[in-house]
Amino acid sequence: MKNTFVLIAALFICGICTAQDVVEDFKPSSVNQPGKQYPQVNSEGRVRAQILAPEANNVRLDIGGVKYEMVKDENGVWTGESEPQDVGFHYYQLNVDGASVPDPGTKYFYGAGRWGSGIEIPADDRNIYALKDVPHGLVSEQNYFSEITQSFRRCFVYTPAEYTNNPEKRYPVLYLQHGSFEDETGWPGQGQANCILDNLIAANKAVPMIIVMDNGYAYKPQTSGGGRPAMVFEEVMLNEIIPMIDNRFRTIADREHRAIAGLSMGANQTMRICMNNLDKFAYYGGFSGTSNYPSSDEINVETFLNGAFKNGKSVNDQIKVFWLGLGTKEPEPFPGSVGAFRNMLEKQGIDYVYYESPETAHEWQTWRRSLHQYAQLLFK
Repeated sequence: MKNTFVLIAALFICGICTAQDVVEDFKPSSVNQPGKQYPQVNSEGRVRAQILAPEANNVRLDIGGVKYEMVKDENGVWTGESEPQDVGFHYYQLNVDGASVPDPGTKYFYGAGRWGSGIEIPADDRNIYALKDVPHGLVSEQNYFSEITQSFRRCFVYTPAEYTNNPEKRYPVLYLQHGSFEDETGWPGQGQANCILDNLIAANKAVPMIIVMDNGYAYKPQTSGGGRPAMVFEEVMLNEIIPMIDNRFRTIADREHRAIAGLSMGANQTMRICMNNLDKFAYYGGFSGTSNYPSSDEINVETFLNGAFKNGKSVNDQIKVFWLGLGTKEPEPFPGSVGAFRNMLEKQGIDYVYYESPETAHEWQTWRRSLHQYAQLLFK
């Protein structure tokens, strides 16, 4: 009994210490809706959420794969905070009596297959995507009808600040893809691609370029037979998106001035598109993904992607930059599959650039940093 009492007392004291250790310097998140004070973030990277739900019996903050209990006050306002989170952008939600709902205090972002809440944990290197007093490019929305999918589709197109002032100049193009359960709003939204390029171009670290951000989910029209329709994004990219961009914008329409990159699912997609169409692309970037995903087995170059990497010299001759990036905290299977892919490249004598984002996982800060690094190598 005495030992049990001592254990309970120790746990109680530990709980008090934990609560007291929370640094009370919380500030509203930078991606809150205008005028909203919550959610907030402190200097430790903890997230504090708050919601009015007087009739609710249980409310939890759901972030980073962990649900944190929130406490209700006498006015029916629930408040709670998380453990410290990695720097950068994170999706999250609130769980109210078992129902997962967006936090009404934040702007909404499309991720995990839904529109939901997001929060920004300030990073020491946030200046790379900060909104600065530099010339800013334009992100335009381009709607088009796809004959292949028999549906209207949309992409966002970034043009550099100088684009409108140089009507005779033509520009190289980067086709940049999102990850699974995201869409074309990912890179211009949570990815901050336009700010990253604005800042790089203003510092003369990147060549002024056009960036095209489309939706990687493209399917053939549903047939009466049912079942999941065939994915046709590669066909849409080659036969509809690229011709449309070359027609609507002042591009340099050759392979030497065309790059492609993507994150996670988008890295897998764009690698296949690039290697199947080396007459169209001369630069490739894979952020947290490769086409051997999820396998960490040794790659058979005779069969992988129809032997696309079998001739290392030919790959080196055709691809000017082959770029791979990964966060140091990425969960499996990403380190294993990317590691197996790198081993294959090295055995084949294929030149590539490898970057690791320090202390980030499979998340937007890894991919922002990856774009920042990759864009500086393009079209030079």
